[in-house]
Parts: sequence; structure tokens; C-alpha cells
Amino acid sequence: MKPGYDRPLYILAFDHRTSFERKLFGIEGTPSADDRRRLAEAKQIILDGLLASTDAAAPGTVGALTDEENGADAARAAKANGLVLAMAAERSSVPEFDFEYGQDFARHIEAFEPDFVKVLTRYNPDGDREMNRRQAERLARLSDWLAPRTTRYLFELIVPPEAEQLAAVGSDGERFAEELRPDLVVRAIGELQAAGVEPDVWKVEGLDAAEDCRRVAAAARADGRDGVGCVVLGAGADEATVAHWLRQAASVEGFIGFAIGRTIFWDALRGWLEGRTDRDTAVEEIAANYRATVDLYTSAAVA
Repeated sequence: MKPGYDRPLYILAFDHRTSFERKLFGIEGTPSADDRRRLAEAKQIILDGLLASTDAAAPGTVGALTDEENGADAARAAKANGLVLAMAAERSSVPEFDFEYGQDFARHIEAFEPDFVKVLTRYNPDGDREMNRRQAERLARLSDWLAPRTTRYLFELIVPPEAEQLAAVGSDGERFAEELRPDLVVRAIGELQAAGVEPDVWKVEGLDAAEDCRRVAAAARADGRDGVGCVVLGAGADEATVAHWLRQAASVEGFIGFAIGRTIFWDALRGWLEGRTDRDTAVEEIAANYRATVDLYTSAAVA
């Protein structure tokens, strides 16, 4: 079956693990049983916000991206409520991609029967070639495993700067993102495709210009991959930055939506954790933020 996905996709991403535990909850080391219950409750709050806003987009376009470690209950509830379910399969916060559950990855995917399997991979085509090769082999293995199945492949591509690349732009991260990263994303997609990695949807870092979005979409759809889509990730950026990225992508053929998390839920959850708001208020805030994000994207697409 040719890779691809033929409808809009508006994903609320809350598959965060290490950053969720350490930066939001302030947990260092292994979470306790009480910590695990609170982490799971936080994920359920995010899901409840999403469920409260399913009227923001057409049925079958509202998606939840979560993890098994702390989000298993939320994942099952998302599926039971008819949402598009994506499950993370990568180890969290490591520089080299590997499966969260190693050789047992297939059993964990099958336990949830998600619509998408998502992997986050840090891949710079000018980076460590041997590491890139190892990563590509593992990622191609997932492509082969998914090929005969109905579950689709959602690939989150992060292109971290190499030291010499940063030096070339005066150690300015914004210049790297604007001047160098678009070319690197296009090259990374091509290299991964050549290695047998065939996502249905690429989840890519925000691009500052619509022309760069067109180039990335063209790379994703190269050589007969006409149905492959791209979605914009949020990277925890502020609302204005995310809004700019969404406006650039929304009008480009091949971009079908977004997969954004922290920008939508972080402040609402922090208020709940700190006791400044109650659970219902946090749910309402997340719902409002999700609706606003869908509205922004769909309005920009029409414009």
C-alpha cells in the first residue's frame, strides 16, 4: 500500500514523558506511585479538554497523541470516544532513536491498535553518519512492520544544529532555523526515504516561510508519494510563533494540519498543579486553546 493520509489532521500532542515529569511536575528520578497517578490524571485532563472541543473540526480529523507510560488510560479513552489515536513508540529524551520497548515494540503497539504510530527522531544529514545509519535501519524496520497493517506511520523529524552549522550563523538559533534548517529538513527526508523509511505523515518543525513549506511538502511527496502529508509541530513555542508557522503551512498543498501540545495545554496544567485553578477550569482552557488553534489553521488555509 502506498504511504499517505487523505484528510486533515488536528492533533493535540501530550506524549511528553521526561519533560512532563521534570519540567511540569518537578519530579527528579523515578516517579512514585502517587506521582504516576497524578501524571495519568494530568493526561486525562488534557484529553478531556480535547473531548470538550471535538466540535472544532470535522469528525475523523481530531487526534490525540499520547504515550503508554503515563497516558495509557487516556489513550484507551481517546479510542473509545472515536478520536484519531496516535501512540509514541520512541524512547524519550535520548539523542539516538530507539524503540521504547526494544524488540517488544510490536506487542505494545498492538495492545492499543492506534491509528498512527509516532516516532520522534533527531536526524541532521550533516551529523554523525553512523548514528544516522543505525537510526534509519530501525525506522525502516518499523516501516516494513506497518506496511501490511492499517496503523499508519507518523514521523516527527527534529533537525538539531551541528556545531559548525551554528558557527556559520553566529551561534544564532533563529538564523539557523530560518537560513539552514529548511534545506536540512529536505535532505533528511530524502535520505530517510532512500533508506526505506516511508511515513504516511511527516511531523515537521515550524518553517518561517511558505516557500520552505512547499519545498518540504514536495520532498515528502517525491517519487510518487502523492498522498503523503505534513503537519506542523509546536516545539513548545509561544503562541505568536506557532501562529506564524501555522499560517505559513496552512495554504500549502501537502500540509494537512498540526500536532501541537505544550502551547495548548502547558499553562492550564500548571495552574491546576499549583492550585490556582480547578480541574474543570483547566479542561475549559485546554478546550479553548485547541479550538483557537484549529480556527487559526483552517482560516489561514481558506485565506
